[in-house]
Amino acid sequence: MGIWFNHQSIKQCACSLIAVLSGIHFGARSFCNKLNNGIALKDRSLIRFDRNLIDMFTLHELLQQCTQKRSLLVGKGCHGLAIHLGLVTDTVTCNILINLYTKCGRNDCARHVFDSMSFRSIVSWNTMIAGYTCNGDGLQALKLFSKMHQEGTQMSEFTLSSTLCACAAECATIECRQLHAIAMKLALDSNSFVGTAVLDVYAKCNMINDACLVFEKIPEKTAVTWSTLFVGLMQNGLHEDALRLFQGSQREGIQLTEFTLSAILSTCASLALMIEGMQLHADVIKYGFNNNLFVASSLVDVYARCGQIEKAYLVFADMKHKNVVLWNAMITSFTRHGLVEEARCYFDLLVTDQTVKPNIVHYSCMVDVLGRSGKTDEAWELIQQMPFEPTPSMWGSLLGSCRKYRNVGIARLAAEQLFKLEPENGGNHALLSDVYAASGSWENAVLARKYLNDTGARKDTASSWM
Repeated sequence: MGIWFNHQSIKQCACSLIAVLSGIHFGARSFCNKLNNGIALKDRSLIRFDRNLIDMFTLHELLQQCTQKRSLLVGKGCHGLAIHLGLVTDTVTCNILINLYTKCGRNDCARHVFDSMSFRSIVSWNTMIAGYTCNGDGLQALKLFSKMHQEGTQMSEFTLSSTLCACAAECATIECRQLHAIAMKLALDSNSFVGTAVLDVYAKCNMINDACLVFEKIPEKTAVTWSTLFVGLMQNGLHEDALRLFQGSQREGIQLTEFTLSAILSTCASLALMIEGMQLHADVIKYGFNNNLFVASSLVDVYARCGQIEKAYLVFADMKHKNVVLWNAMITSFTRHGLVEEARCYFDLLVTDQTVKPNIVHYSCMVDVLGRSGKTDEAWELIQQMPFEPTPSMWGSLLGSCRKYRNVGIARLAAEQLFKLEPENGGNHALLSDVYAASGSWENAVLARKYLNDTGARKDTASSWM
């Protein structure tokens, strides 16, 4: 049962409380603007509210309800009510308020509460740091941790884990090494949460050897620990190492998740491992993940890359509900095998589907497949019809296709758009010159090259280790 039924006094004055909260939010000038005092509340009907109806426990319940429902409006009202009744005096209440505001994406309000506290517990620091990290403000999280460290406040594994997540988001390798050293000093480096967080930072910052060393030193590896290193190896292009790690996790009896399965299937797709992909497909069915859209998309990709377009289609067809990712995987599978009409058919089905809307990736894919098959005029028409702004890569793909099929008219149109979007990219001028040369229009080819030299546009030169 909700709080309204747990506290009879609140139930009796529910109408009064609603009126109070509305008055606070819309009428309390100081609270709404700066949240720094309750002076403006005193000119409202709140002054007639019986404070005996609200105690600290009830206030905490109200604030936690607001946090769970992400109700910033009512939460602010409860905060103002607490200020007026003099209940914002203890650390626990402030911690709950900080959590409320960070969960609602208002780091500024949370920081104001944090800065106004006379005493901050480790929970206060942890909640504020985690709030910055979760809301994408990693730099502020690192700055606050630095302040915490300077003040000599005791740290926990949660403190380090949250701050390390901020390091991963900002790719702050120096700060990560410092935090790793602090964890070792506090004997927290063997903690699975801290160790996994350190591993994640190193992997995301392309320090995969350091990540592997951290992995080896974690005594109790969780499924998250294995998955983190596995994804790190994949992101660093070490697909074979990722596959070996996955096999090791299975020997250790680590439970499979849809996230792990989707990732390992992507590895099999990259390496075109047909047998391993089929074995994993059996595991997908065995563990009941065959209805997971992301796992299904990875399976479609595996079969398509291994030349098994029929099996890819069967996986796609078996899914009752399809999302954008799954549609994209199927359309890409057809384009990879040059099945233009099939790709076009499924693209048309996607466009008419009422549950899923095609995105720019689907349009880019179709522009590419139409261009590669020589249908450059149709590719141009599709670009004109799509509800998105064309990207330089789409125009570049079309221009490249025009060179192959010597369509000078469409090439000029595509080149004009590229010149507007990328005026300093000399490669576009060079590509247009190649189109003219391929079609035998040498005079225009020379003019395009001359324009490239006269304007100073730069064409990136190729390089080789050979």
